[in-house]
Amino acid sequence: MPEIIGVRFKSVGKIYYFSPGELEIEPGKSVIVETARGVECGEAVFGNKNVDESEIVAPLKEIIRIATPDDFEQIKRNKVKEKEAFNICEEKIAKLGLNMCLVEVECTFDNSKLLFYFTSENRVDFRELVKELAAIFHTRIELRQIGVRDEAKMLGGLGICGRPFCCSSFLGDFQPVSIKMAKEQSLSLNPSKISGTCGRLMCCLKYEQDGYEELLKITPKVGAIVDTPSGRGTVTDANLISGKLHVKLEQTGGDASFTRDQVKVIKDSVMRLSREEINALKELE
Repeated sequence: MPEIIGVRFKSVGKIYYFSPGELEIEPGKSVIVETARGVECGEAVFGNKNVDESEIVAPLKEIIRIATPDDFEQIKRNKVKEKEAFNICEEKIAKLGLNMCLVEVECTFDNSKLLFYFTSENRVDFRELVKELAAIFHTRIELRQIGVRDEAKMLGGLGICGRPFCCSSFLGDFQPVSIKMAKEQSLSLNPSKISGTCGRLMCCLKYEQDGYEELLKITPKVGAIVDTPSGRGTVTDANLISGKLHVKLEQTGGDASFTRDQVKVIKDSVMRLSREEINALKELE
């Protein structure tokens, strides 16, 4: 079984596997490794351990060394360069009249590349900008257009819950979130209620979805025909969490409350999104 260590390059990001070689790496140690972007400095999330070959993509690259004091000084110099590059790039964007918003600048550890992350509603012709930046910094320049979710993850902030954004706190990858989830969780389909600061559906809709899906399997939906202790009726409201149902009875025409265990489903209903709901909320996904 191959021996690996897990390395992360951002505080909240993907974990990449590397071979420790002859070194014993402890969690929290900074290591210098070679990546597709060039030589980078990352933090070991976990130390030496053996894993099955099916869990890795061979061949694994071996770490170059454990970070030294000189490496940390290099990182500090890179941070200064990133701030300088950010300011200069903003000035150039304004000068060229480009419709783009600069979000973040990254300098690779070995100074081989400067990466500029930006958002824009449209495609941007930034060729002239790249030429001017390359003439100033004399290194490889790369501009990357990112989405609003990536922007929120980079910049951070507080959500409507009052806590730091999940994406910038602990979510390594964005999970797919859909309007269907909000519908199944009986949430208000008001965009301001179910969207995060980034303007997309809140990531936390995903957290409880598995539980709601299990409850939906055992709870009659609105519109379902059920037999109750008081006779047959139609479900007009269903609370998935408490299991309480409001049923309109056929014989009396009145409403009565039951638990899901007290009724027997004769014909269940289907939860659907209307075309109007889909059109109004499709931009949130």
